Amino acid sequence: MALQIFGTRKCQDTKKAERFFKERNARFQFIDLADKGISAGELGSVIAALGVEALVDVEGARYKERGLSHLFCDLEEELLADYRLLKTPIVRDGRKAVVGHDPEAWASLLKP
Repeated sequence: MALQIFGTRKCQDTKKAERFFKERNARFQFIDLADKGISAGELGSVIAALGVEALVDVEGARYKERGLSHLFCDLEEELLADYRLLKTPIVRDGRKAVVGHDPEAWASLLKP
């Protein structure tokens, strides 16, 4: 499976991830969350690798607007319904995944 980068065109950390993999001639597929979102299967795979809490951008404006810190809710369902709650970029290679700006972890995805 090729690398996948989930993010948005406006996200600076997503741009850094794209540049990181381009500079290393690594093939990847970019998925713009604003256009396509993330499927339940893809999200489930990332959650299995990292846990749902790692994916939620608790510092983001959308999280605060929605008041999710004060609600009991199904986080996976919330993430599927609103991509703006996701911390980006999400870099996935099969069952392995990395969230956020983490060049060391990105490099580990390139190792055989």
